[in-house]
Amino acid sequence: MSDVARKLIVKTTAGADAPERCAQAFTVAATAVAAGAQVSLWLTGEASWFALPGRAAEFELPHSAPLPDLLDAVLAAGTVTLCTQCAARREITGADVIPGIRIAGAAVFVEEALSDDTQALVY
Repeated sequence: MSDVARKLIVKTTAGADAPERCAQAFTVAATAVAAGAQVSLWLTGEASWFALPGRAAEFELPHSAPLPDLLDAVLAAGTVTLCTQCAARREITGADVIPGIRIAGAAVFVEEALSDDTQALVY
């Protein structure tokens, strides 16, 4: 990576319903963290369930890194956000989520995505 700190936003709408897309999103986010990028992972749609304790451990995909390890890597050095509307539709509250995961809406996503030196990917 260049000397300029770039930010990568990874938004995943896929969960267990589309396991390869889901695993790709988490893998890209964790790899970007390891490369030194500033990473913001957004959990939306069916990926919202991974904001709950233990849910990532239930995810299995052959030849993929364990989802809990990927999530932990992003949480340790980046930001993980659960979509406000997605959380509400699933009756997930701030008290329910893994410590360190925030709940925020479209305005925060747009602010992040439109900031300088930012790349957004959607899975």
